[in-house]
Amino acid sequence: MDETIHGTVMPVLELSLQPGESIISEVGEFSWMTDAVQIATNTGGGMAGAGLKGIVKRAVSGASIMMSTYTAEGGVGAVSFAAKVPGHIIPIDVSPEAQYMVHRHGFMAATPGVQLDIGFQQSFRGGVFGGMGFILQKITGTGRCFIDLSGEVLAFDLQPGQSMRVHPGHIGLFQASVTFQVVRVPGLANRYMGEDGHHFAVMTGPGRIWLQSMPIALLAGALRPFLGDEHPAAAGAAGGAAAGMLGSILRS
Repeated sequence: MDETIHGTVMPVLELSLQPGESIISEVGEFSWMTDAVQIATNTGGGMAGAGLKGIVKRAVSGASIMMSTYTAEGGVGAVSFAAKVPGHIIPIDVSPEAQYMVHRHGFMAATPGVQLDIGFQQSFRGGVFGGMGFILQKITGTGRCFIDLSGEVLAFDLQPGQSMRVHPGHIGLFQASVTFQVVRVPGLANRYMGEDGHHFAVMTGPGRIWLQSMPIALLAGALRPFLGDEHPAAAGAAGGAAAGMLGSILRS
């Protein structure tokens, strides 16, 4: 398998598959593929740990229970995956000695033999995540995996015992050797008036961490004031106006 990452701000991962080679992703993730690539969708998708237990773990971690396998048959084929928001695509090699934790929307694709399940879950009562809670997925097994991170990505190598406090939304990817703990922001004024959320993560080495500058949840919060009136009636009126305009065009 040959891999190429095209572009800069909105990157595209292109994978060239030799006959018989496969790549796995969640359903609906691919952008385009050549006619030599065949797709098969099921609850396992060829991913390691595809039994009932693995399916339940993926569902709890926020991943889709349905996976798609793209296989080149009868010749060389290519399949591409495009980033959904500006950011970076990070390739990683997974093995029993190199396991990773990734934020719930970070998994893009992987070769067969890679396993994806829940690694951490905590419910937040306040802050940017609201009732969604905070979930990390654990990447294990053996193979090549591709991670989609938002915004600019900064990597830090933490020495044994060295810690960094991080807003949970900025956590993109880190080696499983890094100790991870979510703690409450100290002080009532800091928690409820500081507008930085109610929790932060303490990450302690040894290991490498990749932090993302533009978490999707924070991006959505930043755009909310510019989206106009969110009242359901206004939304319905806007939808009705759009439908009326479309009907006029079709009748003309």
